[in-house]
Amino acid sequence: MIFAYFSLLIFLFLLLLSSSCASIGSNLPKSDVDLLEFPLNLEYTEAEFFLWGSFGHGLDSFAPELADGGPSPIGARFAKLSPLIRDVIAQFGFQEVGHVRAIKNTVAGFPRPLLNLSREAFATVMNDAFGHPLELPFNPCANDINYLLASYVIPYIGLTGYVGANPKLHSPTAKRLLAGLLGVESGQDVVLRTLLYERGRENVEPYGIAVAEFTNRISELRNKLGRRGLKDEGLKVNPAVGAEGKIRGNILAGNILAGNKYSLFYGRIPEEILRIVYGSGNENKPGGFYPKGADGRIAKSYLGLGGN
Repeated sequence: MIFAYFSLLIFLFLLLLSSSCASIGSNLPKSDVDLLEFPLNLEYTEAEFFLWGSFGHGLDSFAPELADGGPSPIGARFAKLSPLIRDVIAQFGFQEVGHVRAIKNTVAGFPRPLLNLSREAFATVMNDAFGHPLELPFNPCANDINYLLASYVIPYIGLTGYVGANPKLHSPTAKRLLAGLLGVESGQDVVLRTLLYERGRENVEPYGIAVAEFTNRISELRNKLGRRGLKDEGLKVNPAVGAEGKIRGNILAGNILAGNKYSLFYGRIPEEILRIVYGSGNENKPGGFYPKGADGRIAKSYLGLGGN
């Protein structure tokens, strides 16, 4: 009798769980589900990078249920940051946890993909940005400036993806979620660019190269890898490219925010984003921050893996 009672409870629990899982994303068009799942790759990356940089551990400590059994990041580590920058990055980290949670509460999502957040991965980005190996490998966790530059590398890419996805969404639920994500991600971009703008003329040691030049090179690399023209701008641009062509910065050439000729944010499609985060310029060739490729139906389709 007791066995039958517990068997019934287990059956009801599994039935409820199955029903709950089936309801996630069931009211959304398939295209909306795909477009909301794709940025989960970037949100996982940002969450891990910011949490590890500020606390020395990531999702497996703070929200293991969101990692969903996915492999731990390669080379993620604690950064040497000042109290102010550590506080900012910690806030970013928890914001990204919220973003992962919001997406996975709306669509089924997928487990955390294998991420490469090692100093070697960031050193490769910087070498590619300058077109040659830097005299010493770039270490993203060495100090405030290095970490802010490393932070400049990743979040902006996801931000452009949200702008690119916006006109393709159909359901109010998807649009509302994307608007909320876009608002905070753009806020993070503002904070990062402002902190870097303030340090724009300072040299990144031991290279003797100004912070602003690093941002320009990173942006140029992303434009090159994306293969869709100008969609990225560093902190120092020709004044004609700045807002209304009229800004003359006292420190730099007045480009604290990136934007097109109308000062509207640039958008990217998934193919462009994959080309950039893989570091290969090819959406079919994984690497970079995603050694085994990104997840979700859109990303898998370019790897010939199909999707759910």
